[in-house]
Amino acid sequence: MDEKELMNQITELRELLRIKEAQLVALRREKQILQDYGLSNGEILRYSRQIFLPEIGIKGQIKLKNSSILIVGAGGLGCPAALYLASAGAGQIGIIDYDDVEINNLHRQLLYAETQIGTPKVNAAAENLNRLNSDVKVIPYKIQLDSSNALNIIKSYDVVIDATDNVATRYLLNDACVLSNKPLVSGSALKFEGHLSVFNYNGPCYRCIFPKPPPPETVTNCGDGGVFGPAVGTIGVLQALEALKIVLDLPHVLSGQLLLFDGLETKFRKINLRGKNRNCAICGEHPTLHKLIDYEQFCGAKANDKEPKLNLLKNEDRISVEEYNTTLKLGTEAHLLIDVRSAEEFDICHLKNSINIPLRNINNNEKVTLIRNRIQEIQKQHNDASLYVICRRGNDSQKAVKNLQETFKESNIEIKDVIGGIHAWSKKIDSTFPVY
Repeated sequence: MDEKELMNQITELRELLRIKEAQLVALRREKQILQDYGLSNGEILRYSRQIFLPEIGIKGQIKLKNSSILIVGAGGLGCPAALYLASAGAGQIGIIDYDDVEINNLHRQLLYAETQIGTPKVNAAAENLNRLNSDVKVIPYKIQLDSSNALNIIKSYDVVIDATDNVATRYLLNDACVLSNKPLVSGSALKFEGHLSVFNYNGPCYRCIFPKPPPPETVTNCGDGGVFGPAVGTIGVLQALEALKIVLDLPHVLSGQLLLFDGLETKFRKINLRGKNRNCAICGEHPTLHKLIDYEQFCGAKANDKEPKLNLLKNEDRISVEEYNTTLKLGTEAHLLIDVRSAEEFDICHLKNSINIPLRNINNNEKVTLIRNRIQEIQKQHNDASLYVICRRGNDSQKAVKNLQETFKESNIEIKDVIGGIHAWSKKIDSTFPVY
């Protein structure tokens, strides 16, 4: 090695030393800033637009960084809530969901992509949230929350967001949050409407307002009633807002109040709820509930959003799709088939021999007359007639049968529902028949 090569190497080493010394100075400066302010340079730059707000500032951002928020349900409500919590810099986000990404989720669940269809929602959510903000710790729970695991999970979080779509889980979360002393941000959306409230935060809990669950047959979820993406997204974003306000100790949290949103009229309305109920079973002066119970039994419905099945009729008042298909093929029975889905659903697909009378109109005098006339026409030709009712999944058809049995109780007409509705028809009889 000659002198020139040595000089070149010394020059390169000096330059490397200069770079390393500069990196060391920057690192020490970063550590000092972190010690002085609790945030790194990158964090200050990233969140600067909200740190500017006097209600937040550096201290508020540190609160967000140290916060932990649990989202139960990674659907139309949970997705926008998670996105805004991660974007705001919430330190830890837990996400609970038992479901996988499906194509019919994508119009409203903007956290997922087509390439993630079939992937567990919580895994897809964690991946995409970490891509959005790698500083946020996302903990996925691919489970169905129930009485055996709720308390153990909830105790690790500061705030709980109820982004579910069923009554049993609402009561489970409420009771678990009361027993764990955690605030609960509760939201719901259906069609073009939504509502939002905060429970167990210096105000009433969910049971204070609703001591008893509604009858299962009166409850509609987005899978049955439909939902418009921007409407449910609006409520999900507002759930994130309320959770962040709680973490930041900001005023005007929606405790003891119910926010109503009408997407068709683009209108918000806020109403005051009753205060804490001194006789509440879980948070009253003399509570009778000291541990979590069986919420499916309490509510008379499953604690999930997957095809809830009602059992309102006796076996003799029901017919399987296989039996009904045999009737059609053999032509041995004169009958009338009523499809009680909405007109919009009927237009999507329907059995050729069916007529459409939506469930809400089943007791309408004009529709009752139509049914009676059709039955009489069939009876004139065949001396007898049966009346079958079909819907999407076999729930509304049972409700319709009960109504029709009462309406035609003097007519001695055989009235049955088709078990499982068009979903069962597509699964067991005709796989080309569209389902939704």
